[in-house]
Amino acid sequence: MEVHRCRFVPFNPQGINALEFSHPPGLDTSGHGARTLRLAVGRANGDIEIWNPLRGAWFQETILRGGKDRSIEGLAWTLDPPTDDPSSEGRRTKIPGRLRLFSIGYSTTVTEWDLEKGRPCRHSSGGYGEIWCLTAQPRWRPEDGKQNAPAEGEYVGQHLAVGCADGSIVILSTADNDLSFVRRIRPSTTKNVRVLSLAFQNRHVLVAGYADGNIRLFDIRGGRLLRTVSLGRGPYGGPKEILVWSLKCLPDGTIVSGDSTGEIRFWDANNYSLVQRFKGHQADVLDVAVSADGESVISGGADQRTVLYRRTPGSKDDKSRRWVEVMHRRYHTHDVKKIAVYETKDISIAVSGGPDAALVVVPLREHGKEHHRKLSNLPQIPQVISSPSSRLIASFWEREVRIWRIAQKSKLKNVDSKDERHKLVGRVLIKGEENISSVALSRDGTLLAVGTVSSIQLFSLRQPTGSDSDILRISDVTVPSDISHDGARILSISPDNNWICIIRPDSSINVARIRSTEGTFEVDSRVVELERSERDKPYRDRASFGTLGSYERTIRTVAFSHDSKILATGDLLGCVDFWVLQDSEPRDAVAADQDNASVVDSEDGGEEPVVIDGQQWKRHVPMPRLHSAIVHLCFRPGPSQPKAITNGNTVAPSEDSLLVVTSKHQLVEYEVLRNKFSDWSLRNPRSHFPVEFTSVKDRVMGGMCSARYGANKVLFYGSSWMWIFDLTKDYPAPTSKDKSTSSTDVAKAASSSRKRKRENDEDYEALRLQRAAQNSGAGDLMPSAEATVSLGTKIRKIVGKDEEKSEVISLNAERREANDDGDDAENSNPFLVNGEPDFARLRRESDDGDDAEATNQDTKSRTDENGKAEGTESASSTDGLYWHSYKFRDILGVVPIDQQLPGEDGDDGVMFEVAVVERPTWDVELPDRYAKDYE
Repeated sequence: MEVHRCRFVPFNPQGINALEFSHPPGLDTSGHGARTLRLAVGRANGDIEIWNPLRGAWFQETILRGGKDRSIEGLAWTLDPPTDDPSSEGRRTKIPGRLRLFSIGYSTTVTEWDLEKGRPCRHSSGGYGEIWCLTAQPRWRPEDGKQNAPAEGEYVGQHLAVGCADGSIVILSTADNDLSFVRRIRPSTTKNVRVLSLAFQNRHVLVAGYADGNIRLFDIRGGRLLRTVSLGRGPYGGPKEILVWSLKCLPDGTIVSGDSTGEIRFWDANNYSLVQRFKGHQADVLDVAVSADGESVISGGADQRTVLYRRTPGSKDDKSRRWVEVMHRRYHTHDVKKIAVYETKDISIAVSGGPDAALVVVPLREHGKEHHRKLSNLPQIPQVISSPSSRLIASFWEREVRIWRIAQKSKLKNVDSKDERHKLVGRVLIKGEENISSVALSRDGTLLAVGTVSSIQLFSLRQPTGSDSDILRISDVTVPSDISHDGARILSISPDNNWICIIRPDSSINVARIRSTEGTFEVDSRVVELERSERDKPYRDRASFGTLGSYERTIRTVAFSHDSKILATGDLLGCVDFWVLQDSEPRDAVAADQDNASVVDSEDGGEEPVVIDGQQWKRHVPMPRLHSAIVHLCFRPGPSQPKAITNGNTVAPSEDSLLVVTSKHQLVEYEVLRNKFSDWSLRNPRSHFPVEFTSVKDRVMGGMCSARYGANKVLFYGSSWMWIFDLTKDYPAPTSKDKSTSSTDVAKAASSSRKRKRENDEDYEALRLQRAAQNSGAGDLMPSAEATVSLGTKIRKIVGKDEEKSEVISLNAERREANDDGDDAENSNPFLVNGEPDFARLRRESDDGDDAEATNQDTKSRTDENGKAEGTESASSTDGLYWHSYKFRDILGVVPIDQQLPGEDGDDGVMFEVAVVERPTWDVELPDRYAKDYE
């Protein structure tokens, strides 16, 4: 395989200005939290990313695109109250309320986002000035833990409070699925004084931090000013006024403030007197976050510091307990602008972000025992595409598309200049204000499709005749209004250039016909609307967790078969749907040996399929639902000759073989027209794949197969790694010894690249294996030699007076509670057993015969020249089962280039040529940062 490592794409990641979890932290929640738990990340270009913590895997599900001169400066989630289920027949069944997301961005408007449609659904604006901060009212809970009903007329939903530049605070109601004005709070003493921060002390008392160095408390029910707390004058030689950048309230009502002097201050909940203060930062404190139990506070500032404070041990009612600083680190290279905290019984993390555009996940409760984790600052949804036949690469950001041509290696032997290795041959700027949501490039490089949330544009790309220049001639292609006006979330052009698939922002599917004549393109005005199969949710949303509606049916990826006859889509629920292109004349669309294939026609009451040029798309039987989101789809063309696999059988995938990868790194192959999983997939379930791949923390971003002569190997990549699997061989069944060896490799690959000596740490491996199933959401477990906490992980239990009858108990084992109270997807999915498909388990049981045993024995007996057992990294290249590398910088995308070149190496004589587009941190243009003499 020939790899081009490209760093010429000037994609610039945008800074993080806002972070917000969809659920508040709560130690009464078991497991890793609600199924509907999401993290919203607001960036400086107006984009909002929705992340699923995924039990520590951190999977980026979708991006809500922004626009020109837009910025996300604040985010807030609310949960509508649950309602009675009218179909419960007398039972007190509640229908969960809907989770709603709101944002602000240096304007006078509060925007609500429709997660299902991927665009704003309503706005609220008025004459109260520019909005600087936003917060949501705490959720209603019965008093004293009793299950009493709310008082008559009491509103149990959540209001929004926004602070404005003119000193006013506006209360907005989210009742009745709307966003309406309630009241405006504006004391006369705050005229033209900015409200910089807001926090609720309880459901009725709002705490506001101002730019005049004061903290004011209001009763939102009538707008009455309760108390004004002054921070005093600024330090000598600096500004007189102190800016209160951040406010948070502990569960007992204690107010925590962070200000422009670099101080963290704690204020008494009853008389609002100053309890304690810390000079924890050497510059402004930009944000403060508190733990669910109120025992920890974490702050971030403009000096790049993240500081953790904790209370001294003792009773919660003990007023003599003091706060102490236990840690300060510089995880970020720039300001720590925002921090969000989420905790349950098993997870306790703080997520921070700033202008360096990277998310950092820090363990909160387990600080000193676990490493932090830094996520890539690049989008996990690839923004790079290619045209293999013409060696073109296109990348897009905001409202711009750039196209490069990669030179062949044979032409670079006598070329020393790096500029000759690639050349910018085209550039497209999109009119309007919306950022680009998707770009598609035809396989032959003659057609470019660009989509936003409101429009779709097509461009023809031609090489000028009679000219030595490589610059492409780009011209518009007329797109009918019925096709372009609704915009697109995803665009895809079929390999034969005859069809374009349009995934609308609401995940509805349209297909349009493209005709080409002598280099010109024409789009048919008729739109083919494809209906998806109805799927039942594998679980029921809890009333206390809320629901995301049909957001989980959001389509994440699209793929055409290589003959353009099959279209496949995959969504966040784990569903894959198919449509087959058939002639309008009644005939069997499947070969004679595929009698079990079936197509869902319009007999279910739907409209008749639209016939264009004698062809029509018909819905095919969908694939069984997988247990996690679909990350990548790619069709695997059949080889010229069947290949033998290790058990003596042969494998010959046809044009309908589809490779599916999920967010939990489950790889399956499905034969669409035969309506079944392939033999190779049945024989190689997820448990047989290397643990280094299934457990790597960074999720799969994409993958590819070769485009001709069959795809015997498949490539997958993440933000810093690349894996290649051989699809003609069976992978050895795991044994207890294999699991132990593979687990060590997992820790080595997922943690920092520096090597650590673990031979002297007796219980490290056992603890790490135990923690693998209960990842706290941050990094790996630290060896005890590197841990910074003095408290041990084991205690000695003695019952009675006989010390000889003692028992050593592991605190880490006792910490593990019930697994999400049955909320785990693997347990609730009837198609899964122990996290794997039931058919895979049955297949393994049937394959425990002599052939399988001989294969496993043969595999275990083979070693490399150094005596290493197969399955390790060095042996993987010798036996050809797989190959992997973690030696890449931040990857923006990996795309194929000229897959059809014959080569001396590789199966079927194919030279697989790819371009790895990297964007390392030192190449990224970041804003200026705070610097002082200490640096």
